[in-house]
Amino acid sequence: MRYLVTHATTYSYDDEVTDSLGVAHLLPRVLPSQTVASAEVEVLPAPVDLSYDTDCYGNSATYFQVTEAHRELVVCGRSEVEVSMPSYDEAALARPWERARPMLDPTLPDAWRATDFVLPSSAVEQTAEAHAYGAESLLPGRPIGEAVTDLMHRIHADFEYDATATTVTSTVAETFRERAGVCQDFAHLTIACLRSHGLAARYVSGYLATEPPPGRERIVGADASHAWVAVWLSESGEWLALDPTNDQWVNDRYVTVAWGRDYGDVPPVKGVIFTEATTSTLDVSVDVAPV
Repeated sequence: MRYLVTHATTYSYDDEVTDSLGVAHLLPRVLPSQTVASAEVEVLPAPVDLSYDTDCYGNSATYFQVTEAHRELVVCGRSEVEVSMPSYDEAALARPWERARPMLDPTLPDAWRATDFVLPSSAVEQTAEAHAYGAESLLPGRPIGEAVTDLMHRIHADFEYDATATTVTSTVAETFRERAGVCQDFAHLTIACLRSHGLAARYVSGYLATEPPPGRERIVGADASHAWVAVWLSESGEWLALDPTNDQWVNDRYVTVAWGRDYGDVPPVKGVIFTEATTSTLDVSVDVAPV
């Protein structure tokens, strides 16, 4: 599948901003199952500095600074990508999950690359409740592909999608208490369950191409950014990508942008402004259009 992706973030302020500095994760990654034909970030007003770099996880990061006085700032990422169905080593999926714990067996190939995704992070606390919930799927000797898929099924069944139940700063404990949340919450919850048992799991941000109801046209700009999880499969060096929000393995409808330990590593846009404004509004428009 080939997609044209547009992700526009607009900040509006009630007074002039004299300096805006930011970093954006809006450019898709190049992967075995994903080819990037073109990608760019546009910032308005025109920045005095716009540069691209690669962070410690291999994500494309865009840095910008706007010094022209403004009451509105627009950061827009545009890309064209081609995505194919990911493939996995069947033998790796069939290995017992206990054999995919990099901190317990540092001799595993590339174990050092996965270790950072086993440790706790700011938004993914490894609570006792997460450990107990994960244990119901991570049974002794169970194949890792089967075990993590079962965990995904259970989270989808036990937790309700509710955009009003949590906020961007909600914790794993709060998600358990509410038994509801959004894709970010379900990704953090899944990661907490897996990491608490020594498995390496990373937070993945990107987009999911939506399909309109039969007989209806696509609504431009109605899509949204999305989040899911990838689990290290040990000796094959692969990461199994799965989406607990939609109860499925990631397929050719998913566009991968960036990954990190949790949301805090890869928000679409973050930054600092200098202003005397007291109020502001945020508007986000995302469109993932099949070509």
